[in-house]
Amino acid sequence: MTHTETYLAETVQIARELDYSAIEVLADQLVRLRDRGGRLFIVGLGGSAANASHAANDFKKLCSIEAYCLSDNVAELTAWANDEGWPYIFERALDAAKASTKDALLVLSVGGGTDTVSAPIQFCVSWVKRKSIPVMGIVGRDGGYTKKHATACVVVPTVEPSRVTPHTEGWQSVILHALVSHPNLQVNRTKW
Repeated sequence: MTHTETYLAETVQIARELDYSAIEVLADQLVRLRDRGGRLFIVGLGGSAANASHAANDFKKLCSIEAYCLSDNVAELTAWANDEGWPYIFERALDAAKASTKDALLVLSVGGGTDTVSAPIQFCVSWVKRKSIPVMGIVGRDGGYTKKHATACVVVPTVEPSRVTPHTEGWQSVILHALVSHPNLQVNRTKW
């Protein structure tokens, strides 16, 4: 098989192994968030940060959920990193935004945050848990710190460890689009 055939066969396998009910739980949590008038703060690093930016747009535009990607403002992000330290970039931004139990955090991460990788994710999840703010996630591998502490979480199955990052980040986008087009969430139509 070619690389493309192998990669797409793995994609099909992931589609078969995904926990669909976990995606429905995420949808339910997002409906509850909107109903209580809360804000959705979305965090991710690297490719997951790009997915977080896209998700903030779609949740706001299509689902009427006030949504913010905490890595979109590079000036703020680097100011927090410079002044407070890299691990604190997201928690300091949430504190400045006066995040409360009315709000929620959505984590997009391949590893979900560990002691050695994605420290800003782990510090942020720890901070919101201390504030009793709901945590949701779309993560890969074993889900890491996010899965352990989330109210609702989808773990993208690992079918080929050498491609866990591209598969997880690709599936984040697929799952996010499933959510923003979910009949319980979508209130504004797409153009096409």
